[in-house]
Amino acid sequence: ECPLCLLPQPPEAFPTLASCAHRSCRACLEQYLRIAVGESRVPVACPHCPAALQPTDVHRLLAEPALRDKYEEFLLRRLLVADPGTRWCPAPDCSYAVIAYGCAECPRLTCGREGCGTEFCYHCRQPWHPNGPCAPAPLAPDLASPAAQLIHPEDLAHGETLAQAEAEDIKVCPRCSAFIMKINDGSCNRMNCTVCGCLFCWLCLQEISDVHFLSPSGCTFWGKRPWSRTRKILWQLGMVLGAPMVISLIAGIAVPVITIGIPIYMGRKVLAGGPGSRRSSLSGCQQCFSVTSSVLLSLFVSPIITAVTVGVGVPLMLTYVYGVVVLSLCR
Repeated sequence: ECPLCLLPQPPEAFPTLASCAHRSCRACLEQYLRIAVGESRVPVACPHCPAALQPTDVHRLLAEPALRDKYEEFLLRRLLVADPGTRWCPAPDCSYAVIAYGCAECPRLTCGREGCGTEFCYHCRQPWHPNGPCAPAPLAPDLASPAAQLIHPEDLAHGETLAQAEAEDIKVCPRCSAFIMKINDGSCNRMNCTVCGCLFCWLCLQEISDVHFLSPSGCTFWGKRPWSRTRKILWQLGMVLGAPMVISLIAGIAVPVITIGIPIYMGRKVLAGGPGSRRSSLSGCQQCFSVTSSVLLSLFVSPIITAVTVGVGVPLMLTYVYGVVVLSLCR
């Protein structure tokens, strides 16, 4: 039975995939690929898991040559967009890509498509401007609100508010310059570009690591705007001055909690048993001995765990506060 259409099928109707072991009937896979390629969702994932289908399987399942060509075009575009050295020709109706490496000092690029030859800047990706600085890239016309064409002079203030709201909701990926829209629903500021896979911060638009929101950068995980410079400096000074007291308080709480908590947890765990345990077949003395031995063993192990936790955690916190925070404060 096909897990997509729920119809019984002969075994030969289920093609094998090189990406994973999931199986679906050929008709469902073909329809799924038509929809995915038509919506430019390339690379195409397996309908049952996140594994990407191999191009050989896609070509084998897609019968229409037009869909195959479209799949190849979308796949090539995704690879080019993910390359930081790719620059797209800004001329209208021209989608030619220029692979430019080491062009920062000589930013004048020329489109190589026959009949185009448009010259543009490597840095701002706009038409070549020999006598002026780079201008910020304008918002794409298709991303502008249709209502903007209907705004009357008396509605100018409302139009400015609308444009400002759109500028806050739509930003550009720092790696591939793809437009990304974030719904203002209180979600986190850790963004992942679906085009090039870049992980960046929505507030500062910089590529980040997993500890970006723990660093003194002023960017908060759920905030709508970065902290002001004054607030950031006050927070950093508070961390530097109050770190010894806070770290001592955390260590003072962690030591008894770990030392006492582990034996209590192990005793309750052994006493309660688990799935498939034979606690019901043990006598009272055997149960008492089992619980007592686990608690005594935990009493010997918990000080070691406590010492390792405090011995590693306290130096790490001190290094972060008086290393990363102090360097950021000096800047």
